[in-house]
Amino acid sequence: MRLRRAAASVDRLSCCNFILALYNVVPVMNKQLRQRRIREIVSSEPISTQLELVERLGTEGVRVTQATISRDINELRLVRIPTGNGRHRYAVSPVELEEDLEQELAKIFKNFVKGVDNGGNVVVIKTAPGHAGGVGSVIDRLEREDIVGCVAGDDAVLVVTRSTSAAQALVEELSQQLT
Repeated sequence: MRLRRAAASVDRLSCCNFILALYNVVPVMNKQLRQRRIREIVSSEPISTQLELVERLGTEGVRVTQATISRDINELRLVRIPTGNGRHRYAVSPVELEEDLEQELAKIFKNFVKGVDNGGNVVVIKTAPGHAGGVGSVIDRLEREDIVGCVAGDDAVLVVTRSTSAAQALVEELSQQLT
């Protein structure tokens, strides 16, 4: 009887976690549910690092690794936005339309990109520390035929293009965003 009353006072997911906790079983959350929960968390709480997100999910009884969170962040296209005092937080990218994407590219280049150069068919975009991921995410979302893909580090994004001429054209185009 006590179990029924306790279970009735919580939502369905919490109820399942409550019952699993009684039997000391760790709930398994599938990828879709985990990613939906990640979106909800970063939309409502100031999460600054992947480790914070791992720990936050852990408070809900969801065991997940940093590597899994890293992949989820990429797939969800979460971005890091500045919160002041040199701190950042993850956020759901508000970019949806192509025009919005162009505006976002211009804004992010103006605020965070220090330079653009190329060597062969590889374009290097130098950014302020901690902002390469956000810049790389915007570049990926451009879905351009001349871009094979990109890899972001802490302060640089490597963009691989289909040809040397495509890289040179991209450098010229992106350099205009800096002025």
